[in-house]
Amino acid sequence: MEGGKLTGVFESHTQIFRRAPLPKSYTEMMARKVFRFILTVQGLGAFTLITLGVILKKFYFARRVMRPLIRREMVRAGLKLMPMFAFLAGALGFLVVGEAVAWLTRLGAFGYLGTIMVVTVVRELGPLLAAVLVLARVGTANVIELATARALGEVEALEVLGIDPVHYLVVPRVIGLALGTFSLTVFFILGVLASGYLWAFLQDVPVTPGDYFQQLAGALSGLDFALLALKTVIFGFTIAVVTCYHGLAQPLRLDEISRATVRAVAQSIMIFAVLDVLFIMVYLLT
Repeated sequence: MEGGKLTGVFESHTQIFRRAPLPKSYTEMMARKVFRFILTVQGLGAFTLITLGVILKKFYFARRVMRPLIRREMVRAGLKLMPMFAFLAGALGFLVVGEAVAWLTRLGAFGYLGTIMVVTVVRELGPLLAAVLVLARVGTANVIELATARALGEVEALEVLGIDPVHYLVVPRVIGLALGTFSLTVFFILGVLASGYLWAFLQDVPVTPGDYFQQLAGALSGLDFALLALKTVIFGFTIAVVTCYHGLAQPLRLDEISRATVRAVAQSIMIFAVLDVLFIMVYLLT
C-alpha cells in the first residue's frame, strides 16, 4: 500500500473523537475510551501488517539508499547510547547484588547469587530496561521527526515524487531499532553481570570469579538465549512500529506532536508489559 493510501486509512478514525463534543456522562466517556482503544489496536495492527508487507516486498529494493539509512538508525539506537547503558549497567549491578548479598548473607546461600542474576537481569530487568531506555531516547525522536515531517507536508512531497514513505521512512527505523535494541540489551546484560561481581568482590562476598561465572553458566540454558534474542528484537520492532504509527499514520498539527509522543510512549510501555507476561508464561511452561 502506498503512502497516500496509508495515511488516508487512519484519518477518519482519528477525527471521529477529535470533532465530537465533550462527553455528557461517565458512561459516555468510558464508551469513547473503549472505542478509541479498539480503533488504536486496529490502526496499529494494520500499520504493522503494511510495514511487514513492505519489508518483504521491497527488502532488496534501492539497497544503495536503504543501507545508509539502516546504518544510521543502528548508530542512533546502538553506538550513541552505549555510554549511558554502561553507566546504568554499573548502577543496576550494584542494586541487584547489594540486595541479593544482604539476603543471601542472612540465609548463608551464596551459591544462588548467579541464579539470581540470571533470573532478574537476563530474563526480566535487562531486556525491559533496555527497551524503555531506547524508547525514551530514540522512540520519542522518531515521533517528533516523523510528525513534524507530516505536519509540514514533507511526507506528501515524497508521495508526489513516487517514493513510498513506509519504505523510505519506516523500514530503516524498524530494522535499525530491532538490531540496535538487541545489541544494546546484550551489552547491557554483560555489563550488569560483570559489575555485579565487582560489587560482590568489594563487599567481600566469598565467591571466586570462577564460581560466579560457573553459577551463571549453570543457570543459563539454550532457551534463555533464544528467548532473549526474540524478546529484544520484538521490543525494538514494537518501538519502531508504534512511534512511526503515531508520527505518520495520523494527520497532525505542530501543536499536537507532544500529545502524539506521549501516546506513543504509553502504548509502547503497555505492549512491553503484555509481551513480558507472555514470555514469563513461556518460561514457566518450559
